[in-house]
Amino acid sequence: MKIVGDSELFQQPYDNDDNYVSRTGVKKESEDAQALGMRLVALSKTQLDKMGLDEFLYDAILKSKLIKQKTEAYRRHLQYIGKLMRGYEHEPIEAALDKVLNKNNNEAAQIQIFEKMRERLLANGDDEVQVLLDLHPQLDRQKLRQLIRQTNKELAKGPESKSSKELYKYLRAEIKD
Repeated sequence: MKIVGDSELFQQPYDNDDNYVSRTGVKKESEDAQALGMRLVALSKTQLDKMGLDEFLYDAILKSKLIKQKTEAYRRHLQYIGKLMRGYEHEPIEAALDKVLNKNNNEAAQIQIFEKMRERLLANGDDEVQVLLDLHPQLDRQKLRQLIRQTNKELAKGPESKSSKELYKYLRAEIKD
């Protein structure tokens, strides 16, 4: 007969398993997956298109938009989306979601950057053109100078300038950084 020590007596079968997840942990992961799914359901179709989701998940999210909210069917469908979400890694989906939701802030920042760039070009002329061409060699020097000249002429006549808008559009289209 073998004598059992105290440490062996109180040992649980999962104590040596590194991959063990408790029931509470599993429930927490399920709730997190469902919460992420609910955030995805709140997006518009164009935002979902930009995320590059898996076909099954994408279809399930679009179907949820057809079901009336506050019904039992909607709740069950959200649970189904949560179940689907458990099969995917959450980090890439959350990163894509953050990128889509933060797009407006990025867009406003880019608008300000290009407007300031246009203002510097109009104020400093050739010096600023050379600096800009050093940073972005794909730009056309002749077109930049022509747009700057036209804009300065139009601004001398009045506050509105069609060329100023064209300069902004040109910068925005050519500089993709």
